[in-house]
Amino acid sequence: MNAADLVTAEAVAVDLRPARLGSRAIALGIDIIVQAMVAGGLMLFAGLLLAALPDSMVDDALVSAVLRIVVVLVLLGFPTFVETRTNGRSPGKSAMGLRVIREDGGPIRVRHAFTRALIGLAVEWPGLLLPFLTWVVTLGVMLSSSKGRRLGDLAAGTLVVHEKRPAPFRFVPALPPALAAWAAVTDLSAVDDDLAAQVRQFVSRAPELTEPRRGQLERMLAAEVGARVTPPPPAGTTPYYFLATVLAERRRRYGMQLAAGRMVTERLLPGFGRSARRLTSPVRPSAPMF
Repeated sequence: MNAADLVTAEAVAVDLRPARLGSRAIALGIDIIVQAMVAGGLMLFAGLLLAALPDSMVDDALVSAVLRIVVVLVLLGFPTFVETRTNGRSPGKSAMGLRVIREDGGPIRVRHAFTRALIGLAVEWPGLLLPFLTWVVTLGVMLSSSKGRRLGDLAAGTLVVHEKRPAPFRFVPALPPALAAWAAVTDLSAVDDDLAAQVRQFVSRAPELTEPRRGQLERMLAAEVGARVTPPPPAGTTPYYFLATVLAERRRRYGMQLAAGRMVTERLLPGFGRSARRLTSPVRPSAPMF
């Protein structure tokens, strides 16, 4: 879904990624497990309550009524309450990083959560009206919807989205060899994290930018960084390689500090924070662009 597909009430375009069948099916499975646990607790409570009543008051009609109440509470009341209180995040959706929102991008209210739960109870899952048949219809609606919406979403005016978008891969420039000697003795203490983040954003996106915008940003950042580092870079250094060198050197120094801290921690607390599985960094340094 593009940003233009979802516009808020304030006419602001929002870039969101709709949740599809796979992630929503896993979230539903988690929710079913949670609801089964809630149903078990309510059934236990109801059984104890019925056992405490005189035998003359307990009959098949009362037991049937209690079962119906439990079903309504678990399949209608519970999801309505949870999604309203958590702004559209049921246990399963929270686990999968999903969230229910309104069509205009706003948070859902009680009426939206109730409508979704009601349609789910009657038609979708468990689908008390014509089960199996309504399941096929629901599946077909989700697969045919460009935003992965089910019948409950269509009736309530909602959709389920991923709360976090996957970050596209951005390369991190390696330290240019020709500038390594200068970088090793450069004072970078005045280059704070905010400025470094701006440099990183520019350097990683520079190939995507077009002139004259790229040149303007490059010169602006180079001037700001140049005013904060000493000594200045060697004569003839292009702004891009100057920024890339500062960024790479800051990363190198941070890595050395981190390694030193880990060595101290390992000496004081052997094994502390050690993972059984070795994780790899999602950011890969690129080859110098020479």
